[in-house]
Amino acid sequence: MNEADALLALDRIEQALARIEAAAQAVQDEPAAREREDDLHRRHEALKASVARSLSDLDELLGQRGDA
Repeated sequence: MNEADALLALDRIEQALARIEAAAQAVQDEPAAREREDDLHRRHEALKASVARSLSDLDELLGQRGDA
């Protein structure tokens, strides 16, 4: 994966997180939406953890390319 591909992937991840955060805010405004809110929050946290792992992997990969 080259640097441009990695940056494009990061942009797409950030856009997805922004959509999730907007959806989470909209859910909070609905009555009787607690269950959906909890599920969305759980999924959001799982996605953030996955993104953090991916970013760490990308950082390591880019670091290895710089060392070569």
